[in-house]
Amino acid sequence: MRSLWLNSLTRQGLYRLSTLKYSTSVEPKEPVVKTKSIPGPKSVELKKQLDSVQATGTIQFFADYDKSIGNYIHDVDGNILLDVYTQISSVPLGYNHPRLFNVFNNEQNVKTLINRPALGVFPGKEWPEKLHSVLQSIAPKGLNKITTMMCGSCSNENAYKAIFIWYQNKLRGNTPLTDQERNSCMINIPPGAPKLSILSFKGAFHGRTLGALSTTHSKYIHKLDVPSFDWPIASFPQYKYPLEENVAYNKKEDEKCLSEVQDLIKQYASKVPVAGVVVEPIQSEGGDNEASPEFFQSLQAICKKNGIALLIDEVQTGGGSTGKFWCHEHFNLDGPPDVVTFSKKLQLGGYFHNDDFAPKEPYRIFNTWMGDPGKVLLLEEILKVIQEDSLLANVNVAGKVLKEGLLSLEKEFPHILNSTRGRGTFLAVNCTNTKVRDQIVGALKLHGVQTGGCGEISIRFRPALIFKEYHANIVLDRFRQVLKAI
Repeated sequence: MRSLWLNSLTRQGLYRLSTLKYSTSVEPKEPVVKTKSIPGPKSVELKKQLDSVQATGTIQFFADYDKSIGNYIHDVDGNILLDVYTQISSVPLGYNHPRLFNVFNNEQNVKTLINRPALGVFPGKEWPEKLHSVLQSIAPKGLNKITTMMCGSCSNENAYKAIFIWYQNKLRGNTPLTDQERNSCMINIPPGAPKLSILSFKGAFHGRTLGALSTTHSKYIHKLDVPSFDWPIASFPQYKYPLEENVAYNKKEDEKCLSEVQDLIKQYASKVPVAGVVVEPIQSEGGDNEASPEFFQSLQAICKKNGIALLIDEVQTGGGSTGKFWCHEHFNLDGPPDVVTFSKKLQLGGYFHNDDFAPKEPYRIFNTWMGDPGKVLLLEEILKVIQEDSLLANVNVAGKVLKEGLLSLEKEFPHILNSTRGRGTFLAVNCTNTKVRDQIVGALKLHGVQTGGCGEISIRFRPALIFKEYHANIVLDRFRQVLKAI
């Protein structure tokens, strides 16, 4: 079986195995690096070809997805890397999971795939049932409506619009739209185009479209030369670690940041009122910055007190990698957030909400595709595998091994590593500076481990849900080899 998977991963062979329960025994035993550098020569040549038609500055190497399997990604130069980055946290079941090959191995699902509908106007007859049985089955408790989208950025972008519409409806008391509102919005002035804002946090990442980008504050390269809205930006807690030894300090961080949120809401009330707050359960691209359940509980209370919406951006954290399907489930909130956005591991994008955030008029939240029913078919099978294989429990077991191992390395190499943190397998550790961090990430790749940086000094870990304890030990062993060589 292993030779079939690794040496002749043909479509026919994958279909033959697609009815079997996935086992990591089909994976390589360990990473294999054949080239002196990554990218290797074949990747370099492909990059030159692509560079003639597309910018390639972000490309690390070219993958061979025919050969990639489970937790391992193959590149075109024959290198086999244990992937704990997984396409920026967007591969829930690893590569070429056999159960997913079944999804389009029937005529009805293939028709759904090739006749991709404009869901807002011509949905297929099966669409209502799929929304109920698939997406509503994972809805955060208390949120009964779902708006589907394509990606994380457009999910947040349209969620902001829904919040603004909700806020204005409250102000007008659900009275009919006026001619003045209709006409003024066409030339971008109030009252039809009101001056409203979304409050976000320093270090946040919510996307690269214009509205979402105005709430993104992780790296200048994302924002440079692009106009932004004048919207308030609050500080996000910057904790000291280990948490149990810095309780008083971190509590003061919470209090300081929450006080800043309240002050900004007051400051902007007279010029660009805050209609909503957007926040990540763990600031991911911005450095894996986390905040306490108490912080999020108080933030929700501030939003309710001021009559503004709380949007929790679960684009990267949603889907199980923190040990719960939604990371905000760790926070014991007083009721659901008003809006929860998602994408990545869930294959398509969108946001959960309640009736209040569903516009009454058609076309107010709209685009051609409004999601992708083919991706929902994949998600349907992914959710079955997560449940049948107890993958959330697996995440907690493997995550405990990985986190304890990182803490051990931190003690062994205190001059290099610090501040191990995270939930489940959604973990990170800090390095002494950016140069050392980048050196370690590069060296790990040459030792067969694909990971990624975030923020200025952090290494983040985003393995698939099928990542096991022994995978964690391989990562930790290679990590230790790298640290000893620095």
